[in-house]
Amino acid sequence: MDSKFIFWWRWLVVAAIAELLFGLSLVTLPHSTQQFFNFLFFSSDQGAPIFEVAAVNYITFVCAVLGAVMCGWAVLLLYVLIGPFRRGLSEGWNMIAVSLGAWFVPDTVISLWSGFWQNAVLNLVFGILFAIPLVATYRAFHDSAH
Repeated sequence: MDSKFIFWWRWLVVAAIAELLFGLSLVTLPHSTQQFFNFLFFSSDQGAPIFEVAAVNYITFVCAVLGAVMCGWAVLLLYVLIGPFRRGLSEGWNMIAVSLGAWFVPDTVISLWSGFWQNAVLNLVFGILFAIPLVATYRAFHDSAH
């Protein structure tokens, strides 16, 4: 493997670990992550003055479920990165690219349609984090010699 491929592979591993840690923070640090999202969406770190207790509890639950789903996706990405992607199999690249698109497009469209452009910006940051190395490694997986 050439050093450029290893660089981009490592970048993707770090991005997947960052996603895993972010997902875990949604599950294990609900107060802190809710303060972040409350500030991001409502310019206030307090959800209680804006929402009733039942709504805050439901938001906590939904964020924890979202975090668990993110953890599951991140573990799968790491598995693909360590296996087929690192071996240079085009299926590995495709699995990551397709799953990224399957998340990014509907999540971003719904965020914009709902008026939560801040989430679309957050999606863009995560999307770029994965897209840069995918673009950089495209030819290694889709060369006509494969």
